[in-house]
Amino acid sequence: MTDLSHLDALQLNLSHERARLAQATRPQDIALRTVWVAQYEREIAAEYAFLGIDPNVDCDLSDDELLSELSA
Repeated sequence: MTDLSHLDALQLNLSHERARLAQATRPQDIALRTVWVAQYEREIAAEYAFLGIDPNVDCDLSDDELLSELSA
């Protein structure tokens, strides 16, 4: 099974940084955090590519099918 811990950490950090950006009031803070958010987004895209995961693929399983797969 593929280890997604690094991807998970990147996504969590991006979420936190977006929250900090939303709270930023000084123009310098907004500019800096905007750059950091973009860097996280690029790093996450690179991690998806490294793992061979297409983040745009939707899951077409029903809830019952998903639960069946998870319990198998």
